[in-house]
Amino acid sequence: MTKSALQIARAAYQPKLPKALKGAVKAVEGAATQSVADQEAIQKLFPNTYGMPLIKFEAGEAVKLPAMNVGVILSGGQAPGGHNVISGLFDGIKALNPDSKLYGFILGPGGLVDHNYMELTSDIIDEYRNTGGFDIIGSGRTKLEKEDQFEKGLEILKELGIKALVIIGGDDSNTNACVLAEYYAAKKAGVQVIGCPKTIDGDLKNEMIETSFGFDTACKVYSEVIGNIQRDCNSARKYWHFIKLMGRSASHIALECALQVQPNVCIISEEVEAKDMSLDDVVTYIAQVVADRAAQGNNFGTVLIPEGLVEFIPAMKRLIAELNDFLATNAEEFSQIKKSHQRDYIIRKLSPENSAIYASLPEGVARQLTLDRDPHGNVQVSLIETEKLLSEMVATKLATWKAEGKYVGKFAAQHHFFGYEGRCAAPSNYDADYCYSLGYTASMLIANGKTGYMSSVRNTTAPAEEWIAGGVPITMMMNMERRHGEMKPVIQKALVKLDGAPFKTFAAMRDQWAMTTDYVYPGPIQYFGPTEVCDQPTKTLQLEQAK
Repeated sequence: MTKSALQIARAAYQPKLPKALKGAVKAVEGAATQSVADQEAIQKLFPNTYGMPLIKFEAGEAVKLPAMNVGVILSGGQAPGGHNVISGLFDGIKALNPDSKLYGFILGPGGLVDHNYMELTSDIIDEYRNTGGFDIIGSGRTKLEKEDQFEKGLEILKELGIKALVIIGGDDSNTNACVLAEYYAAKKAGVQVIGCPKTIDGDLKNEMIETSFGFDTACKVYSEVIGNIQRDCNSARKYWHFIKLMGRSASHIALECALQVQPNVCIISEEVEAKDMSLDDVVTYIAQVVADRAAQGNNFGTVLIPEGLVEFIPAMKRLIAELNDFLATNAEEFSQIKKSHQRDYIIRKLSPENSAIYASLPEGVARQLTLDRDPHGNVQVSLIETEKLLSEMVATKLATWKAEGKYVGKFAAQHHFFGYEGRCAAPSNYDADYCYSLGYTASMLIANGKTGYMSSVRNTTAPAEEWIAGGVPITMMMNMERRHGEMKPVIQKALVKLDGAPFKTFAAMRDQWAMTTDYVYPGPIQYFGPTEVCDQPTKTLQLEQAK
């Protein structure tokens, strides 16, 4: 296998570990916990794993432990650093007993159910240290929620003598880990389940989980490319670049990138929802910045847009909900109508408010809203080209303003969507260290007999020596939400807090960034060099921790 110079050099990088994990450890139990909401309902569903204490690891006395077999699963979308979670887990169980074994289940949770696995030996692990991607065992999106899946999984776990399973995933995957932990605890199956917090979207966090892994690297990758675009933009001085960024359920990525690159406009979905802004309000806001810059002779700029924006605009949310219901009930009739007449048909059938909004949409977007549904019959919002929708509507508004003498300038748009580019990048030093520590912490939770916990590493804006490793009961993060028509226990998503330091910092600067061309060019991730260049956590984390 041919390797790049960077791959060869990175293989030798030794991730930093918290001081407490560098020798023998003891688990110090903290206060008992309760779920963030719906305590009674969650406790009823998780009687065996509810209310467990927080765990913190401190230096302890060395004890001889028997060898243990552990299983690991990568679940959901990729995020930089997954391979280091696995190598940290591997090194942790080997440090406890060199005869311990690690088994990887292939292509996600489906591998557990289908008994598709491989043993991960040191020569395999060494090939993947400090690399991006999930290709060591692959990932998948099979949901573990049915009893027959748990039973099929238990068969192979028993056969391989596996005493603990580590599930590396986002909020849904860790919800599944919690359900699995409860099921095996209730059955006294002798299998522990531990979760690790992964998602580039950054929406799996709370006071015990400072950040989800992969967010740091992905935002640095996107910020590099946005910086490059801004430099081009400031050189040619003739284009407005509309840049859509990943983050369907929260705008953490857009906000972090804005703090790193200082664009002219960045829309934060949570603010749009809180202010009950309409699509036209968002368009008018962008168009006004374009017009104000044009008045200064600057017909160029950058606009950052979170992927899930459309779902956060209350009026659009209502339109989509009515469309979903209408098309579900009238699917047969709708399919008989000629394509060229479908738009008029929908306009006639919707309630007046939604009909007016639908009629105002550019034709392409209106079609996207009525065409492809996902398996649950819902609009596939990620397929809506929000960046094109906004730039088209801005162009229309500017043309009107020009006719009225309110705008002088030229408007030409370029469109970009950055998503997959950031999910498998070689992890930054921060993610390499953080992930390795998360995996190592998971091995210590297993050694201490814990189940239903998520690996937690905190104080990560300090040097790695001072990081605090421990575990948080997954039930502590749960609440009840409506999913596909019924109430289900799920980990509460963390949205951008409008009263939090990262958003307030952005809000205080955005008017200035709109008018002055005050771009920052972060450049590519640096892996070698001074610590202030190589080991910086995200701006979000620094502001939240006030460091």
